[in-house]
Amino acid sequence: MNTQPLQDNMRCDVLIVGAGVAGLTTAIVAAKQGLRPVVVEKAPVFGGTAAFSGGVLWIPGNHVSRQSGILDSREAALDYIRHETGGNFDPQAIDAFLEKGPEMAEFFERETDVKFIPTQYPDYHPDQVGAAQQGRSILAKPFDIRALGPDMKRLRPPLKTITFIGMMFNSSSPDIKHFFNVTKSLASFLYVTRRLSKHLKELVLYRRGINVTSGNALMARLAKTALDLNIPIYTESPVTRLIRDGERITGAVVRNRQNDVHIHADRAVVLAAGGFPHDEARLRQTYPHVARGGRHLSPTPAENTGDGVRIAEQLGAGLKLDFPNASAWIPVSHVPLGGGRYGVFPHLIDRYKPGMIGVTSNGKRFTNESNSYHDVGQAMIKACEGSKETAMWLICDHPTIRKYGLGYAKPAPMPLGPMIKRGYVQKGATLKALAQAAGIDPEGLEETVRAFNEHAVRGEDPAFHRGSTAFNRYLGDAEHRPNPCVAPITTGPFYALKLLMGDLGTFEGLRTAVTGEVLDQAGQAIPGLYAVGNDRASIFGGNYIAAGITLGPNMTFGYITARHIAETGR
Repeated sequence: MNTQPLQDNMRCDVLIVGAGVAGLTTAIVAAKQGLRPVVVEKAPVFGGTAAFSGGVLWIPGNHVSRQSGILDSREAALDYIRHETGGNFDPQAIDAFLEKGPEMAEFFERETDVKFIPTQYPDYHPDQVGAAQQGRSILAKPFDIRALGPDMKRLRPPLKTITFIGMMFNSSSPDIKHFFNVTKSLASFLYVTRRLSKHLKELVLYRRGINVTSGNALMARLAKTALDLNIPIYTESPVTRLIRDGERITGAVVRNRQNDVHIHADRAVVLAAGGFPHDEARLRQTYPHVARGGRHLSPTPAENTGDGVRIAEQLGAGLKLDFPNASAWIPVSHVPLGGGRYGVFPHLIDRYKPGMIGVTSNGKRFTNESNSYHDVGQAMIKACEGSKETAMWLICDHPTIRKYGLGYAKPAPMPLGPMIKRGYVQKGATLKALAQAAGIDPEGLEETVRAFNEHAVRGEDPAFHRGSTAFNRYLGDAEHRPNPCVAPITTGPFYALKLLMGDLGTFEGLRTAVTGEVLDQAGQAIPGLYAVGNDRASIFGGNYIAAGITLGPNMTFGYITARHIAETGR
């Protein structure tokens, strides 16, 4: 545990700015190659955005799925990526990713505490050429964080709004289906009872859950490996500027305990500061809904204010700011937590369930609500082009909200009243009353629900084809027939929840070589300066094509960059 302040004029081989998934991956691989890395982190905790995430990596051809009998081909993955990225297809970067991604996953399972398990996720557009119905997305195995010892308290906790008394739930959580079925299945009831009993005991003993899943498990496993390799991780240590000797970057000035100290890097400085989802000036420049005056709420860590991108830009680095989507969009809701505190809830699960639809202020549907969060986000931005506010409302009836919940409002047997009293969820005895309470056009909503119900009674959605793809169905309700994503909205009272636009991290960022060197505006490498993770522009060109297309490439290119620095001596 790094409790001592940084020393001025400390030397290392590689200075890594950021202790998220890309930063710790780079540090671990560098150390395994015989280099001396040092990690500095702005936040008081390590883990970055990944600690909030589902912990899923998209790695086509990975050994985990292959060992489970799921076959894939590089050619099919290449076809899918080429189709999905269109004019932003980068053949060199994609070739490196497809070659080194499986190698990276095997390296981490063989050499570190990082372990993976297979998932059943289909690619997000499973009917497109080259798409896979399962197997390309893998998940970090659950982990007991007591193995971190005193550094356990420095692991970023899960996002509060997607936890239940500290237990993390999202679409990749192995617990989620049991909790949804707790009142319908004896096996699920017994599972949940055991899980809650164990978790409550952990809270009493450790003040947090210790058996973590998803992104928390991935980051805990990376941190355990890094600390076992004696890699220093200095938290509360933001970089204020880089040090330049001639044309070469040779270190950084770091603020630590109110003092500025100089850290000298003999090989490289690697930026891994998490992109710019909380850089308000950059958001106005790159987010269309913010540019027209709309509100944006990001559930990513508040410390991700674009420091790495901004510091590099000041040194002449080039930026990639022309993707069709600047970020991974996700609809979110603003959650009143009490005491004047608010949180952000990312809508990862509820939209897929039968008996829910999404409408804009005119009361009309505008997309397939069971598509990926990014696809729904794109549609939401487009549907609200003529308005200052970019917003949608999830609409459902009473049986649906009690069965599945609605955003932060939990399903039965948890009480619904507090969420209504705080104004988080709107309620109406009729659809007209609900529309008036929520600020939606009443006639538009009534007509939309009438038209939807006409076909939904047969499990059909001719307007937007909900439930028509394997990905739609994956997060629907498999027990609901005939369509796991479609049911009529019939039984009052009715409920509405307002959703705004958020993101899961930025796609746009620094221009880099495939091996991570930051390029200047003329396309030349800035000697000694590298970028990994969300500080570098996404290899998928502003498209979100499958679960894990952030963490998979971020670990892969951290692996590639660290090996390149070790092999080239710079």
